[in-house]
Amino acid sequence: MLTLAPEVPSSRGCSVVSYFERRFERRALVGLLVFLCCSVACFGERAGRGRTPAGSLRPVHLETEALTGPIGVDADHPRLSWQLAAMDAGAHDLSQTAYRVLVASSPDLLLTDVGDVWDSARVESADQLEIVFAGRPIQPVTRYYWKVKTWDQEHRASAWSATASWVSGMLSPLRWTAGWIGAERDQSPPASRNGGQPTPAQIRPLPLFRREFVAAKPIARAVVAVCGLGQYELRINGKNVTASVMNPGWTNYRKRVFYNMYDVTALIRPGLNALGVMLGNGMYDVPQVAGRYTKFSGSFGQPKLILQLTLHYSDGSETTVVTDQSWKTSAGPITFSSIYGGEDYDARQEHAGWDMPGFSALSWKPVVAMAGPGGELVAQLLPAIAVAKTLRPVRTHRFPDGRVVYDLGVNFSGWPSIAVRGPAGSRVKLLPGELLDASGHVTQASNDAGPGRENSFTYTLKGEGAESWHPQFSYNGFRYVEVSLIKAAREGSGPGPRPPVVIALWGSFLHDEVAVTGSFDRSKPLFLQIHRLIDQAILSNMFSVLTDCPTREKLGWLEQTHLAATSIMYNYDVRQLYEKMADDMADSQTASGLVPAIAPEFVAFVDEQGLSTDFRDTPEWGSASILSPLAAYRFYGDKAILARHYDTMQRYVAYLGSRAEGHMLRYGLGDWYDIGPRDPGVSQLTSKGLTATAIYYQDLLSMALIARLLGHEPDARLYGAEAALVKDAFNSAFFHPGTGEYDTGSQTANAMPLVLGMVPDGERARVLHSLVADVRRHVDHVTAGDIGFHYVVRALTDGDRSDVLADMLSRTDAPSYGYQLAHGATSLTEAWDSKASSSQNHFMLGHAEEWFYHGLAGIDIDFTRPRQERLQVRPFVVEGVAGAAAGVETVFGELRSSWQRVAGGVLYQIEIPAGQSARITLPAEKADDVRRVDKGGGWPATEYEANAGSVSFVAGSGHYSFVVRRLGDRGTTWRTRHDRALDERRRTVGERLAKPRVCHCTHGEGERAALN
Repeated sequence: MLTLAPEVPSSRGCSVVSYFERRFERRALVGLLVFLCCSVACFGERAGRGRTPAGSLRPVHLETEALTGPIGVDADHPRLSWQLAAMDAGAHDLSQTAYRVLVASSPDLLLTDVGDVWDSARVESADQLEIVFAGRPIQPVTRYYWKVKTWDQEHRASAWSATASWVSGMLSPLRWTAGWIGAERDQSPPASRNGGQPTPAQIRPLPLFRREFVAAKPIARAVVAVCGLGQYELRINGKNVTASVMNPGWTNYRKRVFYNMYDVTALIRPGLNALGVMLGNGMYDVPQVAGRYTKFSGSFGQPKLILQLTLHYSDGSETTVVTDQSWKTSAGPITFSSIYGGEDYDARQEHAGWDMPGFSALSWKPVVAMAGPGGELVAQLLPAIAVAKTLRPVRTHRFPDGRVVYDLGVNFSGWPSIAVRGPAGSRVKLLPGELLDASGHVTQASNDAGPGRENSFTYTLKGEGAESWHPQFSYNGFRYVEVSLIKAAREGSGPGPRPPVVIALWGSFLHDEVAVTGSFDRSKPLFLQIHRLIDQAILSNMFSVLTDCPTREKLGWLEQTHLAATSIMYNYDVRQLYEKMADDMADSQTASGLVPAIAPEFVAFVDEQGLSTDFRDTPEWGSASILSPLAAYRFYGDKAILARHYDTMQRYVAYLGSRAEGHMLRYGLGDWYDIGPRDPGVSQLTSKGLTATAIYYQDLLSMALIARLLGHEPDARLYGAEAALVKDAFNSAFFHPGTGEYDTGSQTANAMPLVLGMVPDGERARVLHSLVADVRRHVDHVTAGDIGFHYVVRALTDGDRSDVLADMLSRTDAPSYGYQLAHGATSLTEAWDSKASSSQNHFMLGHAEEWFYHGLAGIDIDFTRPRQERLQVRPFVVEGVAGAAAGVETVFGELRSSWQRVAGGVLYQIEIPAGQSARITLPAEKADDVRRVDKGGGWPATEYEANAGSVSFVAGSGHYSFVVRRLGDRGTTWRTRHDRALDERRRTVGERLAKPRVCHCTHGEGERAALN
């Protein structure tokens, strides 16, 4: 470590003396302004309430259970957290040294600084996250109010924060006095089936439920807890209770059932009121019907409902309205609904005013009391699904037969909406699809559907002027909608009815209502296009789980939950989603410890003997039960997800150990969808044993780390010892010392051991050389698949070869992102070559997103590191790119990093959130090449490290600007520290391609020719 004196920046035409004079004047002016502000604040506080002056920080953005003002928190000890904001936007090196939390039963008590529920007193701590409530016992369905004050690095108190609140949930199944009701009794559910011939299914219209009640006294507050399975819409006095759709989230209903809680005070009237509920099937009841597409068939039972409305009167009394046999039910206008096959709606079957008080329900029948599906009722904190965007057609094409194809411009997940006019009984059929066929009609080939097994939506008009409609309990992935207009049946001998007319058509983009936390911009246009391509696929598959695609499967395949974790987390706040998915994995774990490849496991991929196939039991997928919670901890810093699922992790890694032979695993899907001589699918270029064993090693290392984080040191030693044995066996089986490569020499084979630290001492440079050589040998194209590409990105980023990634991502011929864009893709496709038979909306190959943030902009977040280095910024400047900018709203606040080429060097701008520090690493041969140019002046740290072309130091909070002298001005470049020979070979790639290439893998002559 070297001590560095503050450098005096060289100004154009200015002397050192004038520099210091101006700097002194600035500081004097800033000091005067701060003094005046503090004096005013001090006077105001003392005049108003006798408080001391506020410190340099203030707490903001208060959260309960990682949510702002949540309703329905089923936690006896909820977790509280906050961010910090600087009172002076230009301040640096601010930190929290203490805090005090007050929780009260009313906001008035907080105004007098009384926490009658909890007063933490002053706690000497820098912690802002997951402060566990430790006050009086939480009562059900109760609103709590809280605020916090902090003390800064100079032990000065802040003002109190704004007041935040949460509403507790039911807290216990014993609190439910409501019962489950349905329209008819459950039947023996059919076994889940994956495809196959249609099984007989009696299709009934979906049911409606209603009940009237009286609000006898003035209402202070009304809160309803509701669960409708598979999905529901709740209405009070004719109004939809929530803007979200397709509630509740999907779960294994035998283990866990979500209920939602809403504050409905504004909807309750004095006197008579009405509750109305529509139910849908969702993943709870999947019928298989001839003529409609179905991935699998299976049922947890008949649609059913449980609801408990609590009315808090102004006089302090309360009453409840619950689901019981006083409710009435009737068939509704949704005549068919399938999460896979679509939805049909007959507006002639509507019951006008059914959700309003005073409706005559004489023809409605009594409900049936039912048992629940078996799972425990728990509050849903998972973000609800909502209409995030409305998409209008960008072009239309009308065919001679009257059919019209609407192009909505982008591939997305959701449903089409229409406004129509026409005679009663006429129909509008909507056929959604991702692609068009050669004749310009919609094709559902990428959906594995088509004529005879289609996904479609049909609306039958009631004939009362302009009518509007969209599906309610089904959705699909699509860009195009083909509309067919069908006349009503002829009545009598008169002229036939005219066809309906579509007034307007639009699309509704549906996905989890997650907060946007990241931005990537100001970079190479192609990179920005790739970013949008990946982002569209991520959003389209964020649907209660992380689906593989919004079309043919809609299943929660698990490998992407850990491989793409940081790519997702850089862009969106998915704390609650990752906690929910960890619960899904735990609920799906078998008695043997196996975690299946999908969760919730709505369908088991087994053979005719009932034994698990590789599509059910594959280590790269099941290991998400360990690696996904750890990824969430690394990014968000909440150990609770690790502690809650430690047993699940232990059981799974023990299961893998039971399947290991000689500390090796040799089964599974391997590097799924890699690019070889055959159509993509099971790994072609890399041995299954390499990916499976490498993941097993990663699991063991992760378990050792998790055990230490949770204080289980004996477990940590055991896992570490087993990991060492696996590493030795892996290297004995796959490493070739003579060539410096692994297995077949594929990109995946070399990247995984590099990232996971499995390479023998002294061999990393050679293995990295082999990885780069293979990329160059393929003319900067990727060959890795679903599993391996994540590790290729990480290996090249960690190995300071972002230049290779930049070249790879700049390709526009197949296989590449650029090729997909050039051929019209608007969301990331399943296959690198975007072939029409594969899904056109998959994010499993979207790992470039991680490089945009982590490699190019250099933002890195990892809570397993020491506190002052949890945030790191290490940008990478690459040739052919003028700059890059990225920002991430971390749990502490926004961390930003940008760079751009300027005269004489590269300008770096970095923003570290208030109360935090970060390690900054800049590409420079020595410290003299780095000059700070923001108004703070000088260096932000007294110590730095200069190593092999980089200068690294820890900086406190604030905004920093540096200019780094361009390395080329010193007679070298960032890239020339690496292997010049590789670059020379790349420059002569055209000459090499003129000669037959030797395949680096083990293939026959025909396969070798295909590779060349």
